Amino acid sequence: MLAWRRLCKNKVTSAAAIVSLALAIGASTSAFRLIDALLLRPLPIAHPELLYRLTRQHLTYDSWEYGQFTRLRDAAADQAALIAISNSERVDLTYGSDEEMEKGHVQYVSGRMFSAFGLRPAAGRLLTEYDRTPVAVLSHDYWSRRFGADPQVIGHTFRIAERIYEIAGVANAGFTGTEPGTVIDIFLPETMHWGVGHEWAVFRVFAQLQPGVDAGPVRDRLSAVVRALNEEKGKGRKDRERLELLAQSLVMEPAAAGASGLQRNYRLSLTALGVLVALVLLIACANVANLMTAQGAGRAREMAVRVALGAGRFRLVQMVMVESAWIAFFAAAGGALFAWWSVGFVVRMISPQDDPVRLLLRADWRVLGFGVTLTAGVTLLFGLAPALRASAVNPMDALKGMSAAHRLGWMRALIAVQAAFCFLVLFVAGLFVTTFERLSNQPTGISSERILTLYTVSRQDHPQAFWNQAAEHLREVHGVENVALAEWPILDGWGYRSSSISVDGGAPREGGWFLYIGPGLLEVMRIPILSGRDFAVNDTGVAIVNSAFARQYFNGENPVGRWFEGSPTNSPPRRFQIVGLAADARYRYLREGFLPVAYLPFRGGDRGTFIVRTAGDNPLTMASILRQEIPRARPEFRVSNIRTQNELIESQTIRERLLAMLAMFFAVVALVLAGVGLYGVLNYSVVERRREIGIRLAIGAQASKIVRLVTVDIFTMVMLGAVAGVGIGMGFVRFIETLFYQVKATDFAMLMVPGATIAAAAVLAALPAVVHAVRIDPVETLRSE
Repeated sequence: MLAWRRLCKNKVTSAAAIVSLALAIGASTSAFRLIDALLLRPLPIAHPELLYRLTRQHLTYDSWEYGQFTRLRDAAADQAALIAISNSERVDLTYGSDEEMEKGHVQYVSGRMFSAFGLRPAAGRLLTEYDRTPVAVLSHDYWSRRFGADPQVIGHTFRIAERIYEIAGVANAGFTGTEPGTVIDIFLPETMHWGVGHEWAVFRVFAQLQPGVDAGPVRDRLSAVVRALNEEKGKGRKDRERLELLAQSLVMEPAAAGASGLQRNYRLSLTALGVLVALVLLIACANVANLMTAQGAGRAREMAVRVALGAGRFRLVQMVMVESAWIAFFAAAGGALFAWWSVGFVVRMISPQDDPVRLLLRADWRVLGFGVTLTAGVTLLFGLAPALRASAVNPMDALKGMSAAHRLGWMRALIAVQAAFCFLVLFVAGLFVTTFERLSNQPTGISSERILTLYTVSRQDHPQAFWNQAAEHLREVHGVENVALAEWPILDGWGYRSSSISVDGGAPREGGWFLYIGPGLLEVMRIPILSGRDFAVNDTGVAIVNSAFARQYFNGENPVGRWFEGSPTNSPPRRFQIVGLAADARYRYLREGFLPVAYLPFRGGDRGTFIVRTAGDNPLTMASILRQEIPRARPEFRVSNIRTQNELIESQTIRERLLAMLAMFFAVVALVLAGVGLYGVLNYSVVERRREIGIRLAIGAQASKIVRLVTVDIFTMVMLGAVAGVGIGMGFVRFIETLFYQVKATDFAMLMVPGATIAAAAVLAALPAVVHAVRIDPVETLRSE
């Protein structure tokens, strides 16, 4: 109760400490929940520690062709269950008529996955390795959301493209696939994958070891298979390509937490944010430790009296630590509320609008254990040292006021630590913010305003004339300015690269990129044609190339009228006559720059994208109208997805926007905490040296000398901390350089901005203490002493 009364008595100090720690604890808990859900939490399967993922060194992708998988599976059949799992696909599926089409996440998996993972059916049955017909298993989450957990759904059918699937069962609750960040709705047999029998049927491959089997022998056996596969694949290839294949080696990575593109994209980002959060937490602890030390200074005489009356040191430490525990308790409660709100906010920030991220952010014993451990650790970090110093009081020195110098030395050291960490947080935040600004402001070569993209599918292939007919119908819709066709939108993340390009019958060179477009697409996207012409409706065997293509393959000369050979699909090279030269435009990603691209005439098929430029400023107002108009033009067509061009571009900066926003938030918090800590130390210094300052003023000291007396030591510690922060920052950013874009840690502005910001904050924090010092009345001070 004494600690509670003391806490209530020091309302301002206690409130500052609680708010500081609440922000830091809340941010730490949010970061842990994100990292745990995406990177650490084991899959809810039997023996997740025995699950490994097969990858290869020297490759930028982690998938295997289906034929390669079957060879590997057969080789390890007696030691491990090898499981093929496709990337999740968000597809159109219907349970009734086409008008009832909806989206769902599906994944093609080996039937043995369920038994190897120890999963049990909640209804019906699960897939087996003998399933070769179109059957499906629903996840328990999807079964509950879509069908209200109705067991009668077993035996019902649905359609994906032209294939009818029968629902065979429901997986047990908790298992939602092996891709953190995506909740799988429907599991389908691997043999039903649309690419089986072709090179583009690729899967992630997992190995679930049998209990008691070591990973080493399995890896050696599978490595021999990979070498044999690469030797077969390298026959007849060029020496360089063959050597690259033979250099590949098998890697078995522990995969207890599964594998996903979201993990790959955000692993380094979340690690960097985790470090920033830890630094903010340390700054908060140092800040509160200074506040507790300053508060303890006012209790020096009290402690001296207690010691004189026989109080033991343990009793004094216990008294101060209980007070610290109260502060930590209230801070943890506030931090929990902040974490509950902020973690959902962060997940929404990393979610594309058309495909939201779903992380299973369970508040279970892992989160509770982290919170309790963090609160206990924070209590020790900020409370133990002040408690030990308060308990080590010398009654005679305390009653004479002779212990302040030791406390000031301790507090100044903490100021240097805060300055170093604050500089590091500001430094990294500046790099992230600059990266986001420069990436967002990259020239795209297109006009994205008022552009709506309508991804459209059909049950079967249709000639180009059908697609042109639908495009012509859309042009007549009120509110539409222009319409063109493309296989996929620019900056959609998709792309195809030819294995090689041969110019005018010359030697093959490194391949370029291809995109099928209809007449008028360049005009709709405002990509200028620099020379030649646009496509005509019935053009075949022709191409329009961009300036980057001309620079790479024609030495910058005008290529119109010349020709090249390439393979825009997995087929023998074809010859294309160049009829136009277009300006450069981005192709897949903002980070890639301007790639050499050849535009080819749209060829029809079972899917395509209508690129619509609307007359109004907000293209989404036309979305529902255009969705209905396309089937009216051609009943065979269905709109699968609608996005604006701006959404496509913004989706490529989601990670950078998240890092910039959170880093700036942490930077502001760190700066405020450091400023509050500096103010507390300076104010305490003035109070403790009040008699000395009064004497100096009485004998004629100038205000400028008093200012130097009060601030020089503290500012020296701030400078030393900032210098240390520069060194720490240079070492830290080496590990996260891949997250930056067109910015370097050694840039002058990147170093000066955090330094100037800390200097300005230090001046502002020092002003109240300086004003207090120069206004001290010598007569009153000496009389009170």
